Amino acid sequence: MSQNDVDTMREEYDFSEGVRGKHHEAYRRGTNVVVLEPDVAKVFRDSAAVNRALRAIAQVARAHARETPDQGAF
Repeated sequence: MSQNDVDTMREEYDFSEGVRGKHHEAYRRGTNVVVLEPDVAKVFRDSAAVNRALRAIAQVARAHARETPDQGAF
């Protein structure tokens, strides 16, 4: 018996309500997953918190870019 033949699925896993290919279309279009370093992840509870922070930074960067058009936002 090879290692691939061994059933390693835990009994507590329940896929009876699962939908095959539920996110297929989104992944086909592409994803933008970002992995945070542990120290940064401690600051943000979830993706909504990360998005709020990035939007605030982007707003400041855009305002700065308008003030200094020759240098760009970053």
